[in-house]
Amino acid sequence: MIRNPRRLVRLAAVGLAGALSLAACSAPDVITPGTRPNQPTTTAAPSVSPETDPAKLALPLTKLPGYTAPTSLGGGQFSREAAGGGTVSWSVLDGANKVITATAGNPPVAFGDASTYSSVPGVLAFRGNNYRNAPAYGTADIKEKKLSIAWTHDTGDVKTEKSYWAGAGWTGQPLLVNWPKATKEAMGLSAAQIADPNFVEVVYSVVDGKVYRMDLATGTDTKPPLDTGFGFKGSGSIDPRGYPLLYVGMGLNENGGTKDAPWRYRIIDLIQNKDVAGIDGPDAAAPRTDWGAFDSSPLINAATDTLIEPAENGLVYKLKLNSSFDAAAKTVSVAPTVTKLRYTTTGEKIRHGIESSAAAYRNLMFAGDNDGYIVCWDATTLQVVWTAATGDDTDATPVLTVEDGHPYLFVGNEYDKRGQAGGKSGPITIQKLDALTGAQMWKYEIDAVFNDAVNGGTMATPAIGFGEVSDLVFFNIAKTLNDKTGTVVALDTKTGTVAWKRDMAFGWSSPVLVQGDDGHVYGVLGDSNGVLHLFNPATGADYSTLQLEKNIEASPAVYGNMLVVGTYAKKLYGIKLS
Repeated sequence: MIRNPRRLVRLAAVGLAGALSLAACSAPDVITPGTRPNQPTTTAAPSVSPETDPAKLALPLTKLPGYTAPTSLGGGQFSREAAGGGTVSWSVLDGANKVITATAGNPPVAFGDASTYSSVPGVLAFRGNNYRNAPAYGTADIKEKKLSIAWTHDTGDVKTEKSYWAGAGWTGQPLLVNWPKATKEAMGLSAAQIADPNFVEVVYSVVDGKVYRMDLATGTDTKPPLDTGFGFKGSGSIDPRGYPLLYVGMGLNENGGTKDAPWRYRIIDLIQNKDVAGIDGPDAAAPRTDWGAFDSSPLINAATDTLIEPAENGLVYKLKLNSSFDAAAKTVSVAPTVTKLRYTTTGEKIRHGIESSAAAYRNLMFAGDNDGYIVCWDATTLQVVWTAATGDDTDATPVLTVEDGHPYLFVGNEYDKRGQAGGKSGPITIQKLDALTGAQMWKYEIDAVFNDAVNGGTMATPAIGFGEVSDLVFFNIAKTLNDKTGTVVALDTKTGTVAWKRDMAFGWSSPVLVQGDDGHVYGVLGDSNGVLHLFNPATGADYSTLQLEKNIEASPAVYGNMLVVGTYAKKLYGIKLS
């Protein structure tokens, strides 16, 4: 992914308007079937615990398998052995960058089951919740197995000296929110929207630097776009308590003739449609000084009023929001106090920083970093619990699953650092990790091609199966057979066995699984030719496709029968599933 000014050379090649339409003729589309050793015989949903009290949810670190106490290096710095070898060291700092020497007395911060993340219907964060497994909300009435354009909404672009960005890019997922009535009233939405219990608002921060707010049903503006001036590449988060707050990070610090704008993580008051608080990316405590973007979609722990946001400057920020929402007075406020985690892994040089969004299991949080590690830290104390090497830059967000009460992660890396070192292609690695220890349960490897502007490998976040495909996890892998072709693979979650593999036009867009009213599960995936695929996740075969304009790099979100996604055509699309 883009990590410094030297690599802002995506140009129009990332939009790939003409080149990819020609590439479509040469890109193979071949499905290779495999086996499903653990195909479910029942599709009943597992029971979950509704517990949300952090004090009851928090796991004592001393009771984790193989736990060893960290070694004190003095001056508030600690270290421990990393999973698979090497060491990791870290320190915790306050907002003034003063080292905090004792964190044991902190009140617990812990997340419940993913079903308890939000009290508001919709998709309120990248991939929906703290497990990052719910980019679709509700069920869809799918009979014809077709996709059709319901509406489009124009956006803009960003042209700089070295790059061109348009529409919505990686990860670029919209947020879909069925607000509480009191919140709609406070935000001053129309009388019809306030009265309609089925009204859903699309909140979409995209690369032209604007936050668009639209009616999901029609695509019409609900509020004028908020123009921040500088582009968003990652995805935002809506406060899961129904507070009218949007949390979203700046991904570009250039816009036309304006250069070197200060990086900023923004907290936006959706009543005023105004940036009211945030984090500065240029941070004296950061291990990385040349890049201060925020591509991660944060998690908000509602029970403790806490936001956690990894950054590309190499820090993990924990914000006690001190937030307040008075619906009757039509006011919302935040006054964040900041704590920071700074860590260093064995072999780390100049690529430090986190672009993936964090997943969370209770008080344990997980993200992939540019140095090629999965990092697990404690949300309460910010100490690093374990790190596990992936072998290369890891930007795709980890996805969490719980099997028989035990948490696991699915992660995949890229062919990036090895390409920068001179390699032209090589294996990327998909892994299942024990979330408590970082131990590898299985791995799957496939070759990917290096491209300095558009990385090969796992840029898309995987989708965890449910229902009739609850035995499978789905990865979209870019630039496998060649520079224009990618591979979508369905793997058995317990063994890593290939259930099916499909070679097709490459993509960075994350796959989405939708629960049909008919009991079946449907897959949706966008590719770099601008084709949106409605497919059977049991076999990989398309039911139907829909040609959109230009590259679908952004990841879709779905509410009921409506899907929203942006493309490089400077358009946002509302797509109906029927």
